[in-house]
Amino acid sequence: MFDPDPYEPRLLRGRLDAGRYPDPVTAARLDIRWFTTGDFSVHYVEEHADEEPWECRWDRHPNTHNTRLHFHEPPSTTEITDLELPSFHPLDVYSTVLAAIDQRIETLWST
Repeated sequence: MFDPDPYEPRLLRGRLDAGRYPDPVTAARLDIRWFTTGDFSVHYVEEHADEEPWECRWDRHPNTHNTRLHFHEPPSTTEITDLELPSFHPLDVYSTVLAAIDQRIETLWST
């Protein structure tokens, strides 16, 4: 859903099918921001019935905490590590993110 507002004029929010997840995941979404500079932020968030959200984020932007390309580790995005991607093309980045989400769903079902 592309639903720009004055605060987030470039946010694309994708709601993922909660039926693919086991309980207690009640909702999941992907927030995507892509800029004309080639920078981006892809934020994955799971909502849980009785817990804090589980989230992570792939980012490429100038900052003071890590390299320009970095990953905010789950479950809370407070730990940040440098990241390497073979390509910054949007389809390649989305492929990397969606593969990680598929792995996360498999892990949830196996535990």
